[in-house]
Amino acid sequence: MSLECGIVGLPNVGKSTIFSALTAAPASAENFPFCTIDPNVGIVDLPDERLDFIASVFQPKKKTPATVKFVDIAGLIKGASKGEGLGNQFLANIRETSVIAHVVRCFDNPDIMHVRDDAKVEAPVDPESDILTINMELALADLDTVNKRQEKVTRQIRSLGKEEEKKLAHWTSAVEKIKPLLLDGKCARQADLTDDEKAAVYDMQLLTMKPVLYVCNIDEDTISEGTNKYVEIVKKFADEDKAKVVVICGKFEAELSEITEEADRKEFMEAVGLKESGLAVLARETYKLMGLATFFTGGSDECRAWTIHAGDTAPKAAGVIHTDFEKGFIKAEAYSIDDLREYGSEVKIREAGKYRIEGKDYVVKDGDVLFFKFNV
Repeated sequence: MSLECGIVGLPNVGKSTIFSALTAAPASAENFPFCTIDPNVGIVDLPDERLDFIASVFQPKKKTPATVKFVDIAGLIKGASKGEGLGNQFLANIRETSVIAHVVRCFDNPDIMHVRDDAKVEAPVDPESDILTINMELALADLDTVNKRQEKVTRQIRSLGKEEEKKLAHWTSAVEKIKPLLLDGKCARQADLTDDEKAAVYDMQLLTMKPVLYVCNIDEDTISEGTNKYVEIVKKFADEDKAKVVVICGKFEAELSEITEEADRKEFMEAVGLKESGLAVLARETYKLMGLATFFTGGSDECRAWTIHAGDTAPKAAGVIHTDFEKGFIKAEAYSIDDLREYGSEVKIREAGKYRIEGKDYVVKDGDVLFFKFNV
């Protein structure tokens, strides 16, 4: 499964506007349902002041940030799990993503039609009902997946007997916990599964097992407060779902994305009381939700942020740069970004005894600055 975030929600909640601002890509944002027929894909630079700091020390010719991949998936409506509103196609697109950013409309605007159960019928703005509609469709799609697999498992056990039943014990116990939730329209991720049970059901790629981030799309009048009655409803729901919430004004972010000068961008944000773009927060939270971490390399030619899975060892991290680095890994020379802030240069870090030599078993920490020695 690729490391990408699928942006989902009901039609006309602002998904494509937010996607366009994120990626500066020409995603459709017309005011009618299902204008996004094929998923748009965009690669977004991950804002990271640590990389900016390293670059200020090394003064490189080039600075390369880490990135996050976003997929803009067309609006779902009630019945999507049965193919309504091109639902089957879009559910397949969600299945290919590793995490979900669920955009929820948190603004009133009589000029923008809000739909929920029927793409042609206006519905009142109601964040909880909107979320439950999407969750129910995803749960029903998952229930269909589980039922089909259950039929196959039952046949396997009947054919191969007790030994096969033992092999599938973790899968069976996981499904016993998951299925009642799905029948109730709830998410599989709410099930209290052991690590073995999670591994047993992983290959089904259940939609409601994926980590989710709720994105509240607010209007410009709400930016300074950062919340409104709708946002508070989403936050309460997210707390129960053990999920995070990011508050964004899609319209403002779209306008901000058109400003290229950093000083002008800063002035534009300060005018509404923002210290940083809401999209920067979204990209960072998505990155964390994927279980990713960043290490850095620095030099006069390039300073670069590299993406790894949290918990990766030094050889794995080296392999992100080049497979030969992992195959012929000898050691990693390391220090932390905090060391660089404190001492100001690699020379001073060495003098302070903070420059480390790490071996194959070293688990790379987020914010490490590394230099690899290898031999092929």
